[in-house]
Amino acid sequence: MSGGIKHWPKDERPREKLTRQGAESLTEAELLALIIRTGNPATKQSAVDIGRSLLQEFGSLRALAGATTAEICRVKGTGPAKAAAIKASLEIAARLNTDRLSNGERFTSPEQVYRHYHYSLRDRRKEYFLALLLDGKNRILKEVRISEGSLNQSIVHPREVFSPAVRESAAAIILVHNHPSGDPTPSREDREITRRLKDAGELMGVRVLDHIIIGDEGFVSFTAQGLL
Repeated sequence: MSGGIKHWPKDERPREKLTRQGAESLTEAELLALIIRTGNPATKQSAVDIGRSLLQEFGSLRALAGATTAEICRVKGTGPAKAAAIKASLEIAARLNTDRLSNGERFTSPEQVYRHYHYSLRDRRKEYFLALLLDGKNRILKEVRISEGSLNQSIVHPREVFSPAVRESAAAIILVHNHPSGDPTPSREDREITRRLKDAGELMGVRVLDHIIIGDEGFVSFTAQGLL
């Protein structure tokens, strides 16, 4: 249907449809239309048209959630404001599905870490390597982002991992990273980096408790698998 949404019959407008039938009755394009609010008069696109373009470009809401604001802005009819609104809304959805860890909370299991990071890391198209710093009672002191991009030993260097651990007087760390492929099976590089960091930690007096790899629908714990 062409033209702005305000020219549509009232019972076909997303806002009125949501009010009358509930949010579950809206298509994904219509939900996106309510987030981005306005169309593009220059191209005669309605907000729903832009929503459809976004889904066509990225393939799914999950893929859209993993896109950067710059990538979203490349879709015709969007801009920084619309991209920011989309990213914020999808981040809220991710947080609703996350059992979040907080500073001072005690680490008890790799499942606990997986539930915290699953929704935020599983759809990333780059690898993110993080370290959770713990005190002597395994309580979380701080999360530190170590690197972004393909893992290799020059990026994930012991200095980058243990410098913040020393500053925070951490007694132990948990390593966390994602596999954009969705398969959490450790690679040869993952194993080598883990061994190197474990050895460095022993010299520094900071224990490496686990290395947890986040995948699409699961995870691998080095400790649970007997790899650490």
